[in-house]
Amino acid sequence: MNRLTIRLEEPEDYRATENLVRESFWNVYRPGCLEHFVLHEFRSHPEFCPDLDLVLIREGELIGQIMYVKNVLRTASQTELPILTMGPICIHPNYQRRGFGKFLLDHSLTLAAETNAVGVFMEGNIHFYGKSGFVVASTLGVHYMDEPADDPVPFFLGKVLKEGALNGIQARYRVPSGYFVDEEQAEEFDRQFPPKERLRLPGQLF
Repeated sequence: MNRLTIRLEEPEDYRATENLVRESFWNVYRPGCLEHFVLHEFRSHPEFCPDLDLVLIREGELIGQIMYVKNVLRTASQTELPILTMGPICIHPNYQRRGFGKFLLDHSLTLAAETNAVGVFMEGNIHFYGKSGFVVASTLGVHYMDEPADDPVPFFLGKVLKEGALNGIQARYRVPSGYFVDEEQAEEFDRQFPPKERLRLPGQLF
């Protein structure tokens, strides 16, 4: 890991980072992907966290990225707690399953803990993110969107950043609106990149 550098994304990185995200998510969750357009659009949103917009460099090559946006939890008593929503995070397919993703994630979580956010929430695989302290969010009393409170929603994960801040709460999480992009606009944006074949593959969600 001593050949790795984590730093803030800079404007001159934008297209390379978007291409990295595209390569990493292409045909994973749907034919093609939207994640590179999500990143592109979020950079101009007030919820975007530029201080947590990070890239991972290996021997001069950009191989990873992670981003966060500001969000809130609304509790049963109608109070709001500041949180962060994380994602997308990716590592170039040539470097996956070598520990680089966890290295980048753990570094970013250390920085996230220095903000006023009480926790980080996201959608993902507990088998990966659990290694960095995430748990199924319902075990923290945080429930996903309009799902019933007794539905654990196993892909909705959370990590406490401020010890005790979520003790005893019941709260609702909503996905920030910036993650819902216009698919026609995303397709138009994607034409700026080299052509890639969109495939319908087993295991895709959409």
